Amino acid sequence: MEFFNRTGKMAIGSRLRMLTEKITEDAASIYKMYDIDMQPKWFPVFYVLSAGEAKTITNISKEIGHSHPSVSKIIREMVKQGLVTEQKDKKDGRLNMVSLSAKGNTISEKIKDQYIDINRAIEQLTTQTRNDLWKAIEEWEFLLDQQSLLTRVREQKKERESLNVKIIAYDPQYKQVFKDLNEEWISRWFKMEEADYRALDDPQGYILDKGGCILVALYNDVPVGVCALIKMNDPDYEYEMGKMAVSPLAQGKNIGFLLGKGIIEKARLLGAKKIYLESNTILKPAISLYHKLGFNKVASRNSPYERSNIQMELLIKQ
Repeated sequence: MEFFNRTGKMAIGSRLRMLTEKITEDAASIYKMYDIDMQPKWFPVFYVLSAGEAKTITNISKEIGHSHPSVSKIIREMVKQGLVTEQKDKKDGRLNMVSLSAKGNTISEKIKDQYIDINRAIEQLTTQTRNDLWKAIEEWEFLLDQQSLLTRVREQKKERESLNVKIIAYDPQYKQVFKDLNEEWISRWFKMEEADYRALDDPQGYILDKGGCILVALYNDVPVGVCALIKMNDPDYEYEMGKMAVSPLAQGKNIGFLLGKGIIEKARLLGAKKIYLESNTILKPAISLYHKLGFNKVASRNSPYERSNIQMELLIKQ
């Protein structure tokens, strides 16, 4: 259709729905042609029950991949049509067991010729196509189970919007931004501590003059994120990555990842072999980000922060 040629892959949902509606409409007519009293949407439930074993709605739902409410509604419709029956389980009276009725079993025998003809028609259709739709559907289902379409679109959105992000070196004009972003983030989850004020009130003296650095993320030239590389007086670690904060208005644009990559590169250029950081496990997106950057958990160490309950390190390849 010309419409789908114009929209391209953006309208995949609409196109699949139209194809489904076309096949479902034909399926209803096919049942009538074979004098089978059945609605297409009932078929998955009917098919699993036609094996002869009574099942609970929960088991049917799992087997056909439909939701429990959806299967419950279909069962009610099939009971009303006289195709299935429900009765209490003899071993557990809390469970309702569903099975085909006498009418349903009669249809189960009668429908076998229809199965043969449909399978042959589909096979004939398949030979007339260059692509195997059945295999393609299996591939799509597998890939979407691994990562949903929503997640894939979200990643593409991040990637596109990150093109408008610039990571620049700290300038004194961003001193208040550095403090405000961090204070906003820390206060949202925890409370400001003495160690926070030391770094945020005097970034020049506490971080820069001691051999560290601060990076600022600009989104459309507006400062929306910050992160620091802090020189440590520690025999095990030379630098700590800390004071990463991104404005809530700019989250979801890959800014934290870009800041982290920038800090890691700064540390590498300074000859650092390892970077240390502290966080809290309730901050699941942050922990996920650190893992994505290559950090791994290390044994607990003394921390100047009450909120810290996890420490991580990154080994830098020179």
